[in-house]
Formats: sequence, C-alpha cells, structure tokens
Amino acid sequence: MSVSATKRSTSSTSLHASFPVKEAITKKLTESLSPTHLEVRNESYMHNVPPNSETHFKVIVVSPAFASTKTPLARHRMVNSVLSEEVASNGPVHALSIVASTPEQWDAMAAAGKSIGPSPSCRGGDGSLPDKRS
Repeated sequence: MSVSATKRSTSSTSLHASFPVKEAITKKLTESLSPTHLEVRNESYMHNVPPNSETHFKVIVVSPAFASTKTPLARHRMVNSVLSEEVASNGPVHALSIVASTPEQWDAMAAAGKSIGPSPSCRGGDGSLPDKRS
C-alpha cells in the first residue's frame, strides 16, 4: 500500500509540528478500509486559518472495500462514517474533500495519465478569523 500523509510545505508550516488530526484520519482510514493507496492532504494552509491548523483536508483513498458500492456518494458515506468523530459539528475538521476509488478505477485513471490536483484556493470565508498574513 502506498500511504502519503505529507503536508505540502508552506512558509507557515513548522518542520517540527505535530499533526494529530491528520494522523488520526490516516490511522482510521487505514484500519477500516485497507486501502491500496491513501493520501491525506492537509489543505488548511489554503484558507484563512492560523498556521499549522488542521481544519481542511482532502483524502484520496483507493480500496477494494468500495467495489461493493454502486455510487460515489455511497463511498463518501463510508469515508464519512469512518471519520464521524473528526467531521462532527464539534469535531476538528471543517471541510473534507473525498476522492474514493476502487483499485481498478485508480489504475485506469493512472493509465490515462490523470492525477488528483489540489482543491481550489479559499474564496474568502466569513472573515471572522484574523488574516494569517498579518
């Protein structure tokens, strides 16, 4: 299995920071779905949040467990169920982008030369947090 839980480097990222939410997401998805490929991307740096926040994530999970599901929505529900504590209204995750594929779908995508890019940059939010560039 390939597992990638690296944080994209930005000027606001500490090289020695601990990322417990990302680690919990990685552990839970690995234990529950036995993925053949897993990436947990902390995309919080793309939003108006303090440095080293863990509020916005993209997970790319490829698992044979998805073969029994008929729709992408059913796969997303499986992932959300596994991460129910993290995505709860009082949980640490504010936004979760999910790419959930079977190994066959993943292989076909790779053969076609396609990849999963980053989520789009934040478009503003409500402005209630201080500007992290200050």
